[in-house]
Amino acid sequence: MAKGTISISFVEEALLEAGKRGFESSALLVQSGVNPGWLNKPQARVSPEQYGAIWHVLASTLDDEFFGMDSHPMRYGSFAMLCHAVLDCTSLGHALDRAARFLSLVLDDVRGAVVTDKKSAQLQLHDRKDNPRVFAHGTLFVILYGLACWLTGRRLVIQEVSFVQCCPENLAEYHLVFGQNIQFSQSQSALFLESRALSLPIIRDGRALTEFLRKAPANFLVKYRNEGGYVARIRKALSATPFDQWPIFGDLAARLRTTESTLRRRLESEGSSFQAVKDDLRRDQAINLLCNTVIPVEDIALELGFKENSAFYRAFKKWTGLSPGSYRTTRVQRLESSR
Repeated sequence: MAKGTISISFVEEALLEAGKRGFESSALLVQSGVNPGWLNKPQARVSPEQYGAIWHVLASTLDDEFFGMDSHPMRYGSFAMLCHAVLDCTSLGHALDRAARFLSLVLDDVRGAVVTDKKSAQLQLHDRKDNPRVFAHGTLFVILYGLACWLTGRRLVIQEVSFVQCCPENLAEYHLVFGQNIQFSQSQSALFLESRALSLPIIRDGRALTEFLRKAPANFLVKYRNEGGYVARIRKALSATPFDQWPIFGDLAARLRTTESTLRRRLESEGSSFQAVKDDLRRDQAINLLCNTVIPVEDIALELGFKENSAFYRAFKKWTGLSPGSYRTTRVQRLESSR
């Protein structure tokens, strides 16, 4: 499947505390190889590699891998130590319990706990702050869930995610990360997994961890996103097919063993449509090519099925609020300077 992208809203969330401490967001983005002109462009998106670069620059600058969102900094290198701490665990349940206790040691405001019953295993977060940010709890869930998936070598099923915070404006982005079953304004923040997942064995070793840490967090920011819905299933089907062979809606419904009307309702329930899925996939493919290669824009347009460059420019501007050239400027300069 083509890699997904990450909303600029999450970049702005990550930069928020650094800005309060007097650091210039533009300078931090340039240092990360990201064009600061993307800020305040609601439609703009970054690649996982770019968000990972921002993550590392912020963590290094603040000496805090939790971006200043807790009263006590999560010192740079804490995530690596967390990974080492859980590597010799006998099961996922053992690893999650140790990870929760680790976070409780390095953070002052947030406490983690694993609570189980016959139906589910809850990874709970308890925060002593009166108004903790939803982005803070979401970030911890992404870290712990991504680590859990990597340790077990599989995409774990998320049954539900609850947040103590109110529903954010960028709700659709949270659905992309955690799936459709998200509840807000709850008594506690919790990520629900199947209880049987806790018995899964840890299959990674020290050698695998070295490679994992070298690429983290970009390697799990979008890799383990929810894939249970029809949007993900359609995206997967289209990603495996050359653009000029993408099926029409009726043929796709038949391939998914459903009717057109049912598939349309399913997509509407996920806040999407067949055209939106196609547009999002082409957008993400374009962003990844612009960010990770020096392929000419004209060739990218052809690869994505645009017969005219002007049509690609218009589509990309609609998708991101920026032209392809301005979008890739900083990234290309960084790629060429590293040669």
